[in-house]
Amino acid sequence: MARPQAAEQNLGMRASPTHRRLRSESGFAASRRKWLFALSAAATLPLGAAATGLPPAPRSPDQDIIVHVQRAGAEVIVEVDCPVRAPVPLVWEVLTDYDNMANFVSDLQFSAIEHRNDNVLTVRQAGKVTRGLFTFAYNSVREVELVPLTEIRSRLISGDLKASAFTTRIVDLDGFVHIRNSGRYTPNFWVPPLVGPALIEGETRKHYAEIRAEILRRAARQTASVASD
Repeated sequence: MARPQAAEQNLGMRASPTHRRLRSESGFAASRRKWLFALSAAATLPLGAAATGLPPAPRSPDQDIIVHVQRAGAEVIVEVDCPVRAPVPLVWEVLTDYDNMANFVSDLQFSAIEHRNDNVLTVRQAGKVTRGLFTFAYNSVREVELVPLTEIRSRLISGDLKASAFTTRIVDLDGFVHIRNSGRYTPNFWVPPLVGPALIEGETRKHYAEIRAEILRRAARQTASVASD
């Protein structure tokens, strides 16, 4: 008579379909949360939202900022071309203003130069991305090499990604300065193949739109100052 009772106990220990489904949903939610951190790499680096369950990003008015995102195996490749009508020195000033960058890039909560050795900087940044009811924090420490007025080279030292390396070039072309950023990073979590790159593209465009807006604000202040003299 003990055997049927033991069998019943063993059957009771097995996960019910409902329990298995809940565990599966919990694992999916964790995976969905993790891949959002990948968006912080692209622009120092910008973020996005999960494949399902989150509202899509609103259409940006800054469609002249060209952003291409694609997956290459485990890596995500990002290319940006952001035009702005402003002097090269002013564009350089804003792009390298790491100590004040959290004041004009909305996803950043902290940004500072921790160490400087000539044109090589150690920059720490932390921030969060909010999409609908979801908020996700991220942080990074990067080595930044400056080629004055021309190029910014950045590589990840530590943070929420496995690896990240980007180069930003300032190109004066046809009366516009083009901020051209290109590079790749390796997330330590899964990125949805179709929705993921599209969301990264939207958040990256937003990031550069905010940088461009700061450049134009400073340019307007300079113009007003000259006019008042």
